[in-house]
Amino acid sequence: MATTAQAQKAAPTATRKKPVAKGSTSATYTYKGLDKKGNKIEGELEGVSPALVKAQLLKQGIRANQVRKKPKPLFGGGGKKIKPSDIAVFSRQMATMMKAGVPLVQSFEIVADGLDNPSLRKLVMQIREDVAAGGGFAAALRKHPKYFDDLFCNLVEAGEQSGALETMLDRIATYKEKTEALKAKIKKAMTYPIAVVVVAMIVTAVLLIKVVPAFAETFTSFGAELPAFTLFVMGLSDLMIAYWLYVLLGIIGVFALFKEGKKRSKGFAYAVDKYVLKIPIVGQILYLSVMARFARTLSTTFAAGVPLIDALTSVAGAAGNRIYSDAIYKIREEVSTGIQLNTAIRAQKLFPSLLIQMAAIGEESGALDEMLEKVAVYYENEVDNMVDSLTSLLEPIIMSVLGVLVGGLLIAMYLPIFQMGSVI
Repeated sequence: MATTAQAQKAAPTATRKKPVAKGSTSATYTYKGLDKKGNKIEGELEGVSPALVKAQLLKQGIRANQVRKKPKPLFGGGGKKIKPSDIAVFSRQMATMMKAGVPLVQSFEIVADGLDNPSLRKLVMQIREDVAAGGGFAAALRKHPKYFDDLFCNLVEAGEQSGALETMLDRIATYKEKTEALKAKIKKAMTYPIAVVVVAMIVTAVLLIKVVPAFAETFTSFGAELPAFTLFVMGLSDLMIAYWLYVLLGIIGVFALFKEGKKRSKGFAYAVDKYVLKIPIVGQILYLSVMARFARTLSTTFAAGVPLIDALTSVAGAAGNRIYSDAIYKIREEVSTGIQLNTAIRAQKLFPSLLIQMAAIGEESGALDEMLEKVAVYYENEVDNMVDSLTSLLEPIIMSVLGVLVGGLLIAMYLPIFQMGSVI
């Protein structure tokens, strides 16, 4: 039996593209067969037809007994989903290739060959084909707005126009890596408590539906009056058994309506973003993340040579909170009339004094991008520290909640048994 390492070793050799005849369409085929030693082997190979694939494999000493065309993955569909973190990795790899002096078109090929995600590989090759056909890099990216936002495309376009694409790609890669790291910290802060609450709800539902009725049947034979707490839990159990499906559909419906309402109603989304910032500890983490994102985005765009007015438009789109997005648009309007950036920021009364003072120093010294970079690093570290503190604080609270839920149900079921023991 061939090992996985053997299969992987054979695969790169087999996946080298061969010249395709005019009018023929190349596709990816999966194969299974035997190597020269008689070991089973499988892999993928690019080819025009199954017969030609078998012929290519035979030249490599592989006797294929099964060759099938591999279904083409769709973005977000049949293939592996392309995540923002994948785009960050693509940005860094392209920046590395360009800084090493590799031509742009060849850089796409090298990066695509090293990608594990087939959907991302296909996306990169489509961009490569557009660029090879004579189109610009930014123009090729704009054809895929799902993965490359206006900020990304504008920065690439600025790099192309200034003739410093490799430097710009390096800045973009750093920006994407920092923003994705910040998002990961926020998810870390939110995922743990939500996961524990969901597990607690599931455990409680199982106890009410499966365990409590078993105790209830035993208690009916006692003929004695049950404690009020036990009767309350048994009543909850009856309701859960009778209406569990409606409860489940109701929870799903509430989440669906909330998500749809935030997407469709600007007023509802504004209210949600406003009150989320007031949640203890969590709101502070979200506030700090908005400040870090504001400073990081404005620093990157300004350093790229993007005019401040246009940079503020990109920053507003990347704010992640409607309250601050609207405030940044107001800052943009004031700056367009000739008011200094730090004065416009101070007028909104939503931004911390540190950011305002650093922006003022940056404007006076002509190093606004460097000052904002320092602010971004400071707030990113603050978010990291707050997340660690939140995790440490939530652990005992969550354990207490779980203890009250599960322990309360068990106590309610054992109270009648304790009373019987005292009577006997």
